[in-house]
Amino acid sequence: MNIFCYIPERMYEMFFQKDAETMSRKQIEDLQLERLKWLVDYCSKNIPFYHDRLEKAGVTADKIKCLEDIKYIPYTTKADIRDNYPFGLFGQPTKNIVRIHASSGTTGKPTVVGYTKNDIENWTTCMARLCVASGATEDDIAQVAFGYGLFTGALGLHYGLERIGATVVPTSSGNTEKQIMLMQDFQTTILVATPSYAQYIGEKAREMGVIDKLNLRLGLFGSEGCTEELRSQIEKTLGVFATDNYGMSELMGPGVSGECRHRCGLHINEDHFLMEVIDPETLDVLPKGSKGELVVTTLTKEGIPMLRYRTKDITQIDYDTCKCGRTFARMSKIMGRTDDMLKIRGVNVFPSQIESVLMNFNNIAPHYQLVITRAKFTDALEVKIELADGSLLENYSELENLRNAIHHDLKTVLGIETKVSLVEHKSLERFQGKAKRILDLRNES
Repeated sequence: MNIFCYIPERMYEMFFQKDAETMSRKQIEDLQLERLKWLVDYCSKNIPFYHDRLEKAGVTADKIKCLEDIKYIPYTTKADIRDNYPFGLFGQPTKNIVRIHASSGTTGKPTVVGYTKNDIENWTTCMARLCVASGATEDDIAQVAFGYGLFTGALGLHYGLERIGATVVPTSSGNTEKQIMLMQDFQTTILVATPSYAQYIGEKAREMGVIDKLNLRLGLFGSEGCTEELRSQIEKTLGVFATDNYGMSELMGPGVSGECRHRCGLHINEDHFLMEVIDPETLDVLPKGSKGELVVTTLTKEGIPMLRYRTKDITQIDYDTCKCGRTFARMSKIMGRTDDMLKIRGVNVFPSQIESVLMNFNNIAPHYQLVITRAKFTDALEVKIELADGSLLENYSELENLRNAIHHDLKTVLGIETKVSLVEHKSLERFQGKAKRILDLRNES
């Protein structure tokens, strides 16, 4: 295992498409305006849903004189996609759709997205840019431990890594012991996975006594939130340099944005996506640099274009040039989701806040569960935290000290009382995809 991950200086200077990734701000915005006008016309002509929406709003391509005129276009939501299930928002007949993906929603019908050949090419290009920015090269062997199938994550990274010349091992998720065996046998250098599964792989490799036999140097993580504290733990466990990427099926999949080696925000592929940040309550566009809900317009998608799609993700955007030389704007790591935000006794609570607190303690494992209940019209939050091992169970005093310390820090950060429960090592469920950390029982009370 690489305890210290040496990265050649040349990697900091690598670009996949330097001319595109270093355009001036004016060049970027001129291109975005041109493509936005095309998109409005395309949606109006090819998608009845958007034709009616735009006509009702009085929006035509000619009305878009500058980027700020995007404000005249109505928002699109996930409900709009589901209401038009399965192909009502497609911009092309199915004979021109070469790929269909679908997200597995917890309720109702899945979100269905289609891709033309051009969409697949653009997706691959966007992902290749981010792979190179993260430090991936043609010399790498990349193991993709995302689930293959209707989920977009695996194939997005797969094609991007292949495009830059890396060797791709499509193991998919699960069968963790075999994953680890192949990492040893193939001398895998890049792991593609959710942060929670990467952490589990590290734990399992340590249990198998082979953690020092791994040759990993780079982690390309995504699909779920990851605090800096959890990332640091994963890096220490696996000996990798970990970067984050962002995307969602409705927009393309992964490849919308991603971190470079400097990790000072996720570079947005601005020639393919136009970003806004809005107040999720008033729906007003916020000034540049403000924190709010991310709204994305897909500037080049043909299969299922999105006009002002409300992601429900909370972030902010920095338009300054990065130290790496890329001029594309950078979004912060997702700070939470408007629909994941927990309202506990009138206080807004994000799971990421809790994770940040927990990762500061040494005697607990990076596995927790949030249980919300309601009794006598009052909400209660219980944080179940897994111990790192069984040693503390034999020392009641130390166990109580740890519980009290966590309780104090959670109250300081959240501003509300929580019940802290320390549970035995390996008693909480492990996940091979996105971690499911929230158990809301309020409607069952």
